[in-house]
Amino acid sequence: MRDEVLRRIRARDWPPGTSIPNEADLAVEFGCARATVNRALRDLAAAGVLERRRRAGTRVAAAPAGRAQLEIPVLHRDVEESGAAYGYRLISRRTEPPPAALALRLGLDPARALLHLRSLHLADDAPHVFEDRWINPAAVPEILAVDLERVSANEWLVENTPFSAGDMRISAEAAEAEVARHLGAAVGAALLVVERSTRREAAVITHVRQFFAPGHRIDLALSTG
Repeated sequence: MRDEVLRRIRARDWPPGTSIPNEADLAVEFGCARATVNRALRDLAAAGVLERRRRAGTRVAAAPAGRAQLEIPVLHRDVEESGAAYGYRLISRRTEPPPAALALRLGLDPARALLHLRSLHLADDAPHVFEDRWINPAAVPEILAVDLERVSANEWLVENTPFSAGDMRISAEAAEAEVARHLGAAVGAALLVVERSTRREAAVITHVRQFFAPGHRIDLALSTG
């Protein structure tokens, strides 16, 4: 039942801020005990996906009023909104344990295999972003069935996987040989790098490092809900 509730939220059948059916109605629909429904909704509320209020019922969570919210950009949209034609190429897809330092930082078992993707996003056929991404299949099992040759993990995760917490770092780094080759940049060139991790409850969803081609700038839009 929990998975179906998440599916409806991801599909915008239940958009942010809207009320969902009450527990009694959901128990009838899913053919389960009301206690099962209650437990599933409590878990989703604890993850920040739902808001539960006495007498007011349960709603799909919206951005908390008064708090700044930063949306995760979908590179496909950003490129097209700039007036350029978007392109995408999956460079490699492997299932392997992450580096020990990354596993420690994310609080994961270093022996746990994650989905490791490297990809290139293009703008008017020119390199735009080289992406090095790790995805935890235990948190997002659906990703294993996604055709990542056709759609980028960036786009699919933003549109299908809600998260309750995350962190982001923006820095400048000198391009190493592999990154420089994919971006058509000189080794040692200064690159803008966005590093981001997201979680749902205590489970890590993904960790990504995005290397932007030289000369790129990021425009951030903040809202308060």
